[in-house]
Amino acid sequence: MVKCEFTDESEENTVPKPVLAIVGRPNVGKSTIFNRIVGERIAIVEDKPGVTRDRIYSSGEWLQHEFYIIDTGGIEIGDEPLLEQMRYQAELAIEEADVICFAVNGREGLTAADEEVVQILHRSKKPVVVAVNKMDDPSMHEKLYEFYSLGIGDVFPVSGSHGLGLGDLLDQVASYFPADEEDPYDEDTIRMSLIGRPNVGKSSLVNAILGEERVIVSDIPGTTRDAIDTPFTKDDQDYVVIDTAGMRKRGKVYESTEKYSVLRALKAIERSDVVLAVINAEEGIIEQDKKIAGYAHEAGRAIVIVVNKWDAVEKDDKTMKEFEEKIRDEFQYLDYAPVIFLSAKTKRRIQHLLPAVKEVSESHNMRVKTHVLNDVIVDAVTMNPTPTDHGGRRLRINYATQVSVGPPTFVLFVNDPDLLHFSYRRYLENKIRAAFGFAGTPIHIIARKKSD
Repeated sequence: MVKCEFTDESEENTVPKPVLAIVGRPNVGKSTIFNRIVGERIAIVEDKPGVTRDRIYSSGEWLQHEFYIIDTGGIEIGDEPLLEQMRYQAELAIEEADVICFAVNGREGLTAADEEVVQILHRSKKPVVVAVNKMDDPSMHEKLYEFYSLGIGDVFPVSGSHGLGLGDLLDQVASYFPADEEDPYDEDTIRMSLIGRPNVGKSSLVNAILGEERVIVSDIPGTTRDAIDTPFTKDDQDYVVIDTAGMRKRGKVYESTEKYSVLRALKAIERSDVVLAVINAEEGIIEQDKKIAGYAHEAGRAIVIVVNKWDAVEKDDKTMKEFEEKIRDEFQYLDYAPVIFLSAKTKRRIQHLLPAVKEVSESHNMRVKTHVLNDVIVDAVTMNPTPTDHGGRRLRINYATQVSVGPPTFVLFVNDPDLLHFSYRRYLENKIRAAFGFAGTPIHIIARKKSD
């Protein structure tokens, strides 16, 4: 193992992004506005009421403000299960949002259904901007006045399909975003969050870590309603454990509310140095486990995979090895993450968790000396020469340096960044890991053209 140095200098952003929710009755163009702000056609757009069935999350950016944006199903007051479900989804999105964009159809004018939605918005006590959509023709702007009578927020004529008026709308939205708060914890504190689908035992695990009943524990999925910060100290190391909120179970809307937990998990991940991706050993690995862990990987956080409820599994001397092999097969993108088997209920093997958390946190903030890094890169290229393109041009790596931590990020100065194929990038990552460790943390490798 090559000698390296550590730094406490974390360069990641641990302040969660604000949230904008777009709500309104069906067929007013919410998904079109969402797609225009995000810049991609993520939401399904069809000229039929009720097409958007679930909230869809993405990130947006305006005037140096980064934020989450939620596209909701339409709100419509009625007895039909689908409409009731979409109404409830929208209420959940409103509850989570910092700012609400209330979309209405300018061509149709104010409707009774719009006024029903307004009642929900009034109760939310959240700042609201009104997007009067489908106002492509300036001569239609006289219809705006009836929407001012709602008295819930500033009114903006927009065209989601053409992007008209959205700049003014987003200016107002950004003015309502909460001011950046200072991180309440010092830089030596390790912030860790627990993510996972409902009923994997996240709250029980928090209690096991803390050694006391600090969080309500129940067999009912979704007992945890809000993210809870709990600071504690163990072996002279300060930690904060963030228990992500679950979701409420309410009849037929339970399935859709699973998606509601995604946004809160994302916000908790943003505030974390280390993420514990919790799996239920009794139920095994399902697709949702992989999706949830993928959020932490994409966010560049250090990760420990925790297999909980290990006490409930019938096992022999091969069971743990076989289960870990299955994890490695299913979570191939997390091959760097350690796996800890434990039982929060009986506290068996719980003593292995915090040492793993501390190790991956150190890896997440590890900084490598430039000359040592370049020695490793030179050795790697000597063992496996850089690739060439179809024209015979070969990738030339002139110089490498680490530019940040949390996660460790390396820049390679090369003759042509397009020549750094994925497979060779992966090869270099493996060589860097072999030299320096970096257990539990993703590594980012960026290729830049060497300036003449």
